[in-house]
Amino acid sequence: MNVLEEAIKAIAPQYALKRARAKWQLHAAEKILASGYSAGGASYTKKALKGMVDYSSSPQLDIDANLRTLTNRSRILYMTSPMAASALKTLRTNVVGSGLRLKCRVDAQLLGLSEEEADTWESAVEREFALWADTRKCDALRLNSFYEMQGLIFLGQIMNGDGFCLLKFGQPTPHMPYGLRLQLVESDRVCTPYSVALPIGGSYQPFWGQNPDNGNEIYSGVEIDKNGATVAYWICNQYPYTMTGYTFEPPAWKRVPACGAKTGRPNLIHLFDAERAEQRRGVPILSPVIEELQQIKRYEEAELMAAVITSCFTVFVKTQGLSTDNPFGASNPLGTEPVAQNDNEYQMGMGSVVTLQPGEEIEVADPKRPSSGFDAFVIAVARSIGAAMEIPYEVLLKMFNSSYSASRAALLEFWKVVRMRREWLANEFCQPVYEQFLAEAVARGRIQAPGFFENPIIRKVWCRADWNGPAQGTLDPVKEVQAAKMRVENGFSTREEETIGLTGGDFKQNARQLKRENEILQEAQERKLT
Repeated sequence: MNVLEEAIKAIAPQYALKRARAKWQLHAAEKILASGYSAGGASYTKKALKGMVDYSSSPQLDIDANLRTLTNRSRILYMTSPMAASALKTLRTNVVGSGLRLKCRVDAQLLGLSEEEADTWESAVEREFALWADTRKCDALRLNSFYEMQGLIFLGQIMNGDGFCLLKFGQPTPHMPYGLRLQLVESDRVCTPYSVALPIGGSYQPFWGQNPDNGNEIYSGVEIDKNGATVAYWICNQYPYTMTGYTFEPPAWKRVPACGAKTGRPNLIHLFDAERAEQRRGVPILSPVIEELQQIKRYEEAELMAAVITSCFTVFVKTQGLSTDNPFGASNPLGTEPVAQNDNEYQMGMGSVVTLQPGEEIEVADPKRPSSGFDAFVIAVARSIGAAMEIPYEVLLKMFNSSYSASRAALLEFWKVVRMRREWLANEFCQPVYEQFLAEAVARGRIQAPGFFENPIIRKVWCRADWNGPAQGTLDPVKEVQAAKMRVENGFSTREEETIGLTGGDFKQNARQLKRENEILQEAQERKLT
């Protein structure tokens, strides 16, 4: 201890005690900062982490405040980037395809039905549902059938982050005995009225507001009550960020309660893939890879332009002035029309001859393009993008150049994602729509379901169903069929499950069709013998 410390201790012992305590705390803090995650991912001293932005806030500030920018960039990439379009369309095609089809699965034992009665009831419901779903009359806008709407809302959800569907009721007609109507609403129209704009990312993006009638907060068009539960959605009559929208009316918002006050029936279906608790709106699936997609798009455009320029053969001729015979200053011996040339414009072309002004010279920078490493670099970036989106790069690029086992492993890994998203779409969109349809069918007396409105458990059993989509592709059909046959023989699966998995078909319908075909074939053979 030096003289100064001794003097401080003698004159002001209380101050000396605080000083000693501060020195001990500083020493302890230095030890803590050098232990655990402080020496790893939480370090502020490592060079690799010094410039890393590590601030994260609530889901509303992290997601809702940036949602407009993410959605716009995701759409632009879908419209302009081949790899982004491939990612979204590949998911849509494999998850939904031509549409998930209804297969009723009632519990005959619990409902007191025989197997034959259950089959008859299921077939009747499937026919009634097909009457409603196969036509565009199920769409309030008369644009799509129910199966086409599945693909549209799913594509909108992964592209924009959200998918919205209003459940409406219209008047039945002689050709359509059901009043249930669906209306898809693009995510832009679900937004906050009377919103407060915050400066996010260099622009003012409104997302927060308040309902003046009850004081509930509204985040990106989703109204929540004091307990944090979603109670309503606010839908604008036009696209709020356009100049005039598609109407000449001023923007106006309508409050749509999430559920009916008396029946509890959902008025709106909101599809989004939550990644954080208390999250109100979804994030486009391209969000983590927007930068990579934009850069790879620019790289591909640059390489394409370099290939086009390399394929051109152009001769430049120095002259003391433009020829009177060729006022354009350029000629093309291949017969195409010449391109007008001025003092500031020179173009290369196939077999073009371009005259230069006095004193002008051509100096070409040779970047050695197209690059020989283009293909390998694109594949490397595709691996990174595919990993973030859970799409193997072989599937993303539609390139199966590896061995059979490697390609099959990629397809199996991708099929896990397809099954997960298909089940999610069925639970969040198809099944709720079907339950509303079945409730109307029972209420109108077209379907008999005793106890449907009296007991919620009985109602749930009546509504049980599977939603089957396109089957998984096969690289070697013979091996796949042999494996399916072995699974059935050993009781690991059923013929119905294997039929759905291999072809997406219906085993019972196949069996009935085969029975009829065998009878026709046997009759034809008997006639031939006689």
